[in-house]
Amino acid sequence: MQIQEQSSVVSLWKDNWQSTDYRIKFISGLIIITFILIALPFFYQAIEQRNGIKFNDYLLQWLPAYNLSLFIFIVIWSMALLTFHRFKQDPQIFLTFLWGFILINLSRFVSIGLVPLNPPEGLIAIEDPISNYFYGPKFITKDLFFSGHTAAMFLMFLCLKKRTDKIIAITATIIIGICVLLQHVHYTIDVFMAPVITYFLWIASKKIVES
Repeated sequence: MQIQEQSSVVSLWKDNWQSTDYRIKFISGLIIITFILIALPFFYQAIEQRNGIKFNDYLLQWLPAYNLSLFIFIVIWSMALLTFHRFKQDPQIFLTFLWGFILINLSRFVSIGLVPLNPPEGLIAIEDPISNYFYGPKFITKDLFFSGHTAAMFLMFLCLKKRTDKIIAITATIIIGICVLLQHVHYTIDVFMAPVITYFLWIASKKIVES
């Protein structure tokens, strides 16, 4: 049974790869995301030098600050492993997520660039050696609007197809949203707007993939 499933997955990837359209979107997407990852530390280290405005966030003023770095790390990368596993099984999930992730990063470049914000009071740096590697040598505190952590989790929820996967992913999205607020690394609006913006970016990514 397992051999049959593996054979079916290989056949599915071969069928998609035979499509010129799929290959172009696959390769161009990988090239674009590579350039984005190269640009990330330069962009974020630059915005860290800016002075911005600080919101009067009543929810954060009420919430005590906790260091939940380890828990955040476990949730995010457990979800990433699940999503990567589904990539192997379904090439369309991979392509939709790839372009959605590209659009999220490009949108954050624009929104962060246009909305200079200073970090919330009581911010506790998230200790994530994998994610922080792409931010450069200094921990970034001003990449605020909108929450990349929450957006990435919600994009996984939108892209995954199995009901159980979706339940796990939406639960992870809610947990991460709460955790980044408790760690005071984002304002409330950063977290609440992330799924809204991500939904429209996911629709755009589907149009790119299906066009």
